[in-house]
Amino acid sequence: MPKTKCLLVGSTEVYGGKSATIVGIAHQLQQKGIAIGYGKPLGTYPSQDLADASEEDVRFIAGALDLSDRHYKAPVFCLDELTIRKQLQSESRQDNSELLASYIGDIAGDLILLEGPSTLSEGQLFDLSLGQMSVQLDAPILLVSRYHALELLDRLLAAKIELGDRLLGVLLSDIPEEDWQLVETEIEPFLKRQNIEVFGRLPGNNLLRSVSVRELAKKLEAKVLCREDRLDLMIETLTIGAMNVNSALEYFRKGKNMAVVTGGDRSELQLAALETSTNCLILTGHAPPQDFVLARAEDLEIPILSVDLDTLTTVEIADRAFGQVRLQEAIKVDCIRELMDEHFDIDRLIGALDLQLAAV
Repeated sequence: MPKTKCLLVGSTEVYGGKSATIVGIAHQLQQKGIAIGYGKPLGTYPSQDLADASEEDVRFIAGALDLSDRHYKAPVFCLDELTIRKQLQSESRQDNSELLASYIGDIAGDLILLEGPSTLSEGQLFDLSLGQMSVQLDAPILLVSRYHALELLDRLLAAKIELGDRLLGVLLSDIPEEDWQLVETEIEPFLKRQNIEVFGRLPGNNLLRSVSVRELAKKLEAKVLCREDRLDLMIETLTIGAMNVNSALEYFRKGKNMAVVTGGDRSELQLAALETSTNCLILTGHAPPQDFVLARAEDLEIPILSVDLDTLTTVEIADRAFGQVRLQEAIKVDCIRELMDEHFDIDRLIGALDLQLAAV
């Protein structure tokens, strides 16, 4: 087993917030003089550059934490079709315990934060599920669980049964304001009675659930008609412009940081949207926008996207993007750092891991 301490960060569901949690924890520990290493044995987002073995998310987090090459490592496996089929065709399952120990041994740091698979079961095919990695490395687990009023407790109780004493504790995230008191006064005390420690409670945050215009353009395979330099604007809500202009203007004024989906021939709706809190226009159909709409969007620095899709399909694809949010923008890094500083008990985590702080 490696001498360096290791903490596995897992989640109860896909897009559960592992990467954000790691960034928030690492930032606080670095502020206390603890050198952080980072790894993600199972990759899920292959790099666009096939010559680069690193994964996009790994590179982003390493950059956000200002890690040197010695302090992070690319995934061992990528969960793509080719890798899975190769494993299926193998006559015997490979023992990955030594491979995992070697992987950890190549990462420098006082504490290595290992990002686990997307769910408790993912990685079983490679003997690299969250529980299996914990056993192989003798490493504790911090579990991130997004708040779902009817599912949260069942998921965490099931995780406790599966992981046992290897579950160090949990972070509850994305808690709506109206449920905050319930979580604080009833749910957290209940979990503690079940020997499930709660290290933090994060309130819901629209920015963390938002997606960039760039990501929407990629998902929709859209053509950027103007302000390609503003694709980093963040979208918090999706709105359909299909009513008359007077009703639309009243409707648009209630939104914030919107992407408005409307027909390319609806110039009056497009102008109405541009005068409100709209960060992107998405035009459906095959009618190009009028020159005066493009000129106004240029002046207001609002991108316009054009898609070869009908409105319903466009909305379905864009709406799915909000459920698959990744930590790929610097503004989200700043946001999660602030939230974790305020709502995560880093001193209790340091005590639970028996970390030694540098002498002042």
